[in-house]
Amino acid sequence: MIDYLAVFITFFAVIDPIGTVPVFIAVTKSYDQKTKRRIALLATVVVAFVLLFFVIIGEIILQALSIPLSAFQISGGIVLFLFALNMIFGDSKPEEEIKSLQVSHKDTAIFPLAVPSIASPGAMLGAVLLTKNSVFSILEQLQTAMVMLSVLLVVYLLMLLSGLISKFIGTSGASVISRVMGILLSAIATTNILTGLSDYYHA
Repeated sequence: MIDYLAVFITFFAVIDPIGTVPVFIAVTKSYDQKTKRRIALLATVVVAFVLLFFVIIGEIILQALSIPLSAFQISGGIVLFLFALNMIFGDSKPEEEIKSLQVSHKDTAIFPLAVPSIASPGAMLGAVLLTKNSVFSILEQLQTAMVMLSVLLVVYLLMLLSGLISKFIGTSGASVISRVMGILLSAIATTNILTGLSDYYHA
């Protein structure tokens, strides 16, 4: 049995549902409410397929390339840590991604909303690490996938409520929350690095 709360917090930190809200508001500001709902649904579905892909065959791909999961965990932890530092000290997630908005409404749900805003590199890494075949059973991997999808449901609901949320927290509030998520993410990244080093040397 997995630790549902720990898995939920991990995915919540790397997916950053709250930080996604300002991005969604920015990319959909010229659309009507019906189109906004369609964009939110499409983006969520795309992210679900991307992350489930990493859950199902992410580790298989690593094995095919003869890459130890511990090495992937260490390198991924380093990347996550650098990403977290950028969230803390550099542009926050909303500020950074709003700069790269696409004008075409056909691309809005895919970029930057689905990738890399929701399906971030950290989320992809988390999907692999939290479903390691050598550690977790099929049932536990299924449970992790369900928790991950529940976080995506939170993302979807927040996007639908983005109008009310923007009035409540504002862009500055989302920036502060994004930096807090960066601090949590840096701790998760450090844990991944230490665990990867331990697994590598014990192996």
